[in-house]
Amino acid sequence: MADLSTLKREFLQYVEIEKGRSLSTVANYDFYLSRFLDFSKAAKPSDITDDTVREFRLWLNRQPARIVRGKQDTLKKRTQNYHLIALRSFLKYLLRRGVTSLSPDRIELAKVPERSIDFIHTDELNRLLSSANDSGIKGLRDRAMLELFFSTGLRVSELCSLPRDLDIAKDEFSVRGKGEKVRVVFLSPAARASLKAYLAARKDMDDALFIQVGKNVGSKKGTAGSVKSLRITPRSVGRIVRHYAIKAGISKRVTPHGLRHSFATDLLQNGADLRSVQMMLGHANIATTQIYTHLTDKHLREVHKRFHGGASNDGK
Repeated sequence: MADLSTLKREFLQYVEIEKGRSLSTVANYDFYLSRFLDFSKAAKPSDITDDTVREFRLWLNRQPARIVRGKQDTLKKRTQNYHLIALRSFLKYLLRRGVTSLSPDRIELAKVPERSIDFIHTDELNRLLSSANDSGIKGLRDRAMLELFFSTGLRVSELCSLPRDLDIAKDEFSVRGKGEKVRVVFLSPAARASLKAYLAARKDMDDALFIQVGKNVGSKKGTAGSVKSLRITPRSVGRIVRHYAIKAGISKRVTPHGLRHSFATDLLQNGADLRSVQMMLGHANIATTQIYTHLTDKHLREVHKRFHGGASNDGK
């Protein structure tokens, strides 16, 4: 019988190859499982028991996370659950291979508060888009980026990976998202026009759609003297979005993912059905998309307006 260290390595290979997960997901699974194995000192599958899992959960719940307003905080329940999800997936893998260990059904996740959604209202969005008004290459790039976010609901990683030869003559294009799943997203006239203006101003030969701009463009070298790609990074995109939010006078925290939330909220508020929004966002589970519904249920607002308070008193 293989030891847990070997089984973990084979599980991570399975996650990467058979399940098609990204390298970052594999690295996260490795981190969470290694943390459990280091804590529990489990060496073989039968060493994973209800007791070891319970002790691990207690340990996780008491781990320091960060200092907030002078007070030491502990790991959030959601972060603790990431460890348990990785462990449960590993146990499912062992079960599939016929390896005797703790049943994955024994792993229960901690209850977490409902996720809050960071999105910006229509007037804030208009101010954000208008704030990218520089006619230089940087301003054109940033305007195209912001318009594309709101038109398509792309994840920041998806936007950063787009190729320069994207066919913007059409109203749609395909994007490869989480789990290597391909979906179709759609271009608004404003997004297409912004992309066209940005691409027309490009003088470089880089293959990436969105690139870094500045004094060192074209001078960065890779290995063996090859030219390094100028492809923009998700972190840089986050800084750009925050810059324009401040410029637009938006006090709340604005992120690329917040623009994705705004995309979904806008669709639902204007009558789109949940299943269609799920497909456009690339959510594997419709439950993930349902987090938006409490923000967009026009029927509930109409019921409240019709029956609540003064409305039911006929103005008396």
